[in-house]
Amino acid sequence: MNRTFFLILRRMRAPLIFLIAAYAISVLGMVLMPGLDDQGNPWNMDFFHAFYFTSFMATTIGFGEIPYEFTDAQRMWAMVSIYITVISWLYAIGTIIGLMQEPAFKQARTENAFARSVRRISEPFYLICGFGDTGSLLIQALTDRGRHAVAVDIQERRANALALQDFDVYVPGSHADASKPENLIRAGLQLPNCAGLIALTDDDHANLCISITGRLLRSDMEVICRAESHDVEANIASFGTQHIIDPFDAFAEHLAMAIHSTGVWLLHEWLTEVPNTPLAQPLYPPRGTWIICGYGRFGKAVTANLRREGIDVIIIEADPDKTDCEECVIGRGTEAETLIDAGIHDAVGIVAGTDNDANNLSIVITARDIKPDLFVVMRQNKHSNDDLFRTINADIVMQASQIIAHEILALLTAPLLAQFLRMAREHDNDWANQLISRISAVTGDFVPEIWGAEITMGRSAGVHRALANGWEIRLEHLLHDPSARERDLASIPLLHERRGKLTLLPDEKTALRFGDRLLFCGSKGSSAAMQWSLQNHNALTYIMTGRENPDGSVWRWLEGKAKR
Repeated sequence: MNRTFFLILRRMRAPLIFLIAAYAISVLGMVLMPGLDDQGNPWNMDFFHAFYFTSFMATTIGFGEIPYEFTDAQRMWAMVSIYITVISWLYAIGTIIGLMQEPAFKQARTENAFARSVRRISEPFYLICGFGDTGSLLIQALTDRGRHAVAVDIQERRANALALQDFDVYVPGSHADASKPENLIRAGLQLPNCAGLIALTDDDHANLCISITGRLLRSDMEVICRAESHDVEANIASFGTQHIIDPFDAFAEHLAMAIHSTGVWLLHEWLTEVPNTPLAQPLYPPRGTWIICGYGRFGKAVTANLRREGIDVIIIEADPDKTDCEECVIGRGTEAETLIDAGIHDAVGIVAGTDNDANNLSIVITARDIKPDLFVVMRQNKHSNDDLFRTINADIVMQASQIIAHEILALLTAPLLAQFLRMAREHDNDWANQLISRISAVTGDFVPEIWGAEITMGRSAGVHRALANGWEIRLEHLLHDPSARERDLASIPLLHERRGKLTLLPDEKTALRFGDRLLFCGSKGSSAAMQWSLQNHNALTYIMTGRENPDGSVWRWLEGKAKR
């Protein structure tokens, strides 16, 4: 039963009983009261007339005495009935007004409205749990691409903030605890068009509960989860969660990658940034001694990855016992004495990695006063401090929210991208630099668009139809402009998958087969042009033969008539 309707019935039970009793007594009294007709004969109202009279008497001001003028007894009972029914109506209306003002009733109405708005979404959508900095960035990126999302957050102010956001696509939002299954069900978890569950709350235990709920209620659905603890990460992975993202580990690996191979790092940055934004510039973190301020989860991840690259690391930690730091300089790093004790004069880089933005800013300002040419890596914990961190001009600013949002966006928009980046890390810097040169040649100074293609009837009807007719379609055919076949699209094939076999930078002569999956990057508009070739048989025919077939039965009839 609808929760709002149930609450109304439960709360209105007593007023309704009182109202019905008042009407029953009034009607019965009017039936029993003796009256006289227009001839002076004794007369009693029947139940129908008594109910009719009581009905308009109780709800209107001013009424007539029908069908005959009342006797004194009838008038006396009419007065009694007025007081009884008016009081009962006041009681009922007062109860309704009180019910409308109750937080529980308001919450029920809000939840019902939210559930209705989710059910009205007819296209695939992603259920995003957590509308903090990461959730906000992710929803913005998804809606910019015309994709639907539904958000659930335990903080009411975040849910209210969602309602004020100006997204291109309407995003229903709910103030609820996403770790409770009933709230996820209300948010559309079990709807067939729910394409994915994304757990982004800042509570690892809540993310664990969300993942379990998704695994049990929708085992066929993709689940992406944020985890900032290795124990929780292992727990979530144990029951088959497809993607687990640890922002600290991800950033630490990127930093180590930048030291180990600048080209591979730059390739990763270009392919995971928001499309059509300026390209990141090459980064050259120096080799030598680094100082790490803060040995929490972030500091441990950075320390482990730098040491794996053969970098000497000195740790500054205010609470060594709490963080299990065995060899460290005790302090926060905000004081010059602590930095000097850690050997900042001999260091080449510093990582301000505490969980306090003010301390991180203080560390960098103090460190640069002592040694201005330090390579600076800063951890930014709150998105609202953007202006401050931009002013200090650090070499790298780590924002967990951006890292997670970019990783998830890459997974959602191009599932093969993660596999491509993993294979790219196995290549050397020269290989990466060559690919970077090709990408910059087709996209200029802006981040390329990344898209995938799958040779199936649903996703590539034109190519699928051509293959079914025995045509040989090669990869190079997809790289031509369907509006001018002699012109190449500004795109590069990055990865080809056939029955689990992956081919990096596939040859353009590769013949396509049913079920093939491809990954491309290119300039703005290339993806839409290629979609036209993939979906439209006539566009593909034009690219392959140069012949333009008319669309529509009328044009085909006119063409046939012209030939005759």
